[in-house]
Amino acid sequence: MSVLSLTRRFGRTRWFARLGRAVSGFDRRLQKATRGRLSVLGRPTLPHLVLTTTGRKTGEPREAVLLYAVDGDGWVLIGSNWGQAHHPAWSGNLLANPTGTVTIAGVTTPVTALLASDDERARLLPALTAVWPAYETYADRASDRELRVFRLART
Repeated sequence: MSVLSLTRRFGRTRWFARLGRAVSGFDRRLQKATRGRLSVLGRPTLPHLVLTTTGRKTGEPREAVLLYAVDGDGWVLIGSNWGQAHHPAWSGNLLANPTGTVTIAGVTTPVTALLASDDERARLLPALTAVWPAYETYADRASDRELRVFRLART
């Protein structure tokens, strides 16, 4: 079984989500230092990017390493927050200020985010769950909130 298959399989478990939250800051620094060539899991096997937003309270740049799906010439993100009860900070930042940057493999692109409508969300969710099937589990765990889906367009 490949590392990707194991990661996707265990991604649905609560312990994996706790581990993911614990190492995400380290992973963000590792990816930045290696210009996206390395991740905590070794050489990245899942499509991931570094999203830089403006903190809605601080006005400071905030970075998050996120999985993504491609939609035409843009990217799609979901605010799963590993199935926690609250939305991730980066999604609140995008609601307050939809501009930011996406860095993929060391290439940074300015973007504008749009929260998906119900119809667009239904269209985009299969692409996201194809990348990371555990999003369905995270949505079940976070049953008191709807996971936010954003489409990022190049600006």
